Amino acid sequence: MKIFSEKEAEEFLRSEGFVVVKGGFVSTIQGLRQMLVDLGFPVVMKAAGREIIHKTRIGGVQIGVKTYSDALHYFMKLRKIPGAQGVVIQKQVAGSEFIIGVKRTHDFGLVIGFGSGGTDVEKKKDMTFRVAPINIGDIRKMIHEVHAARALPMRDVVIIENIILKVNELVKKYPKIKEMDINPLMVQDSRGFIVDARIVWE
Repeated sequence: MKIFSEKEAEEFLRSEGFVVVKGGFVSTIQGLRQMLVDLGFPVVMKAAGREIIHKTRIGGVQIGVKTYSDALHYFMKLRKIPGAQGVVIQKQVAGSEFIIGVKRTHDFGLVIGFGSGGTDVEKKKDMTFRVAPINIGDIRKMIHEVHAARALPMRDVVIIENIILKVNELVKKYPKIKEMDINPLMVQDSRGFIVDARIVWE
């Protein structure tokens, strides 16, 4: 079994044609400076490492960073988290948060899930699942079953449809993907960005 870190997962998804929010991985202060010059403010900063899974629970995420001095402070703080190999810095984007999940199960084989995303997915319990492979009809039913998606304009619904279809094709192309979580997928104004991802390979 191999676990992709956030950095590795996002690089992989970007190489497969997914849109990942602008950002990158840094491990030095010099790299931090250059990344901030490239991105501008505000940014989100996240502790990154293969062993770090639930970043929010361990204080591994800082949003709304608006100055270099704050960025330096949080960089040093995040680097001290056990298992942190560096820090992922991303341009902060707004929108509706969703999750797309994939899991290979003993009873059903490959299952694809969609639901309301963010840091408290378990509490929201606004998720729906289908056994893969799925088609556009399945996906439209999934989106309708998620309360947080019902009020979305059609242009944003189409964005989600296309991304779930791409996930469906991805797991067919790479059957060794055991688990994958895209959370959050940020959707707004006909745009969809992957903000965080994790992939487990068999």
